[in-house]
Amino acid sequence: MQNEKKVEFWETVRIVFYAILLSIVFRTFAYEPFNIPSSSMVPTLLVGDYLFTSKFSYGYSRYSLPFRLPLIPGRIFFTPPERGDVVVFKLPRDNKTDYIKRIIGLPGDRIQVRGGILYINGYAVERTRIGDYVIRDKRRGFMSIPLYLETLPNGRSHRIVEISDEMTLDNTDEFLVPEGHYFTMGDNRDNSMDSRVLAGVGFVPESNLVGRAERLFFSQDGSVKVWQFWKWPLAIRYGRLFQEIT
Repeated sequence: MQNEKKVEFWETVRIVFYAILLSIVFRTFAYEPFNIPSSSMVPTLLVGDYLFTSKFSYGYSRYSLPFRLPLIPGRIFFTPPERGDVVVFKLPRDNKTDYIKRIIGLPGDRIQVRGGILYINGYAVERTRIGDYVIRDKRRGFMSIPLYLETLPNGRSHRIVEISDEMTLDNTDEFLVPEGHYFTMGDNRDNSMDSRVLAGVGFVPESNLVGRAERLFFSQDGSVKVWQFWKWPLAIRYGRLFQEIT
């Protein structure tokens, strides 16, 4: 009987070990979950969204590994991101914090914002007003802000919101994206710390890319506490479940 219990114990240990190992391998080389803590990517991503990021989309670097282990020099199996991709990356100033933004500028591009309009290599990016977006502000309650459809030079379109075209980051210097780096912006253009702020985010090295945001798997509006499980059904944003991120 004692031997049987010992065999059962080590069998349980073995199963747990393989389960943990499989989880680590899956998160490292396939998909890793992330959650959205800020409104910088509204309306594409909302606070309380949970998503999967594909780790294999851009190859692997040390930031693909647990604890950022320095086992991969530079980047291997690299496939460059495309303009318009929503990406997770390590913040360049500390190489630890996860950020999520949209790729706007590729290596060698000249990027500038003038009067709220994005310019890429001297040409204004098409921006069309498509309505209003209602957003909840903690201080001012609900507010409607202009909603636009922005179409990048490669034909990819996405929605952005702009409170006005006269905010701090609506007029910038021209940025020349260095080789091996990318320029990112949030879709909530007046409430995003992104590559327009060189001291805050700046240019993102290709080695800092973690993966491409692919699909939501859960979303909740933050109106209930984690322990209030009986209220969870009221907080879930059912219409956002399993949405593809574009």
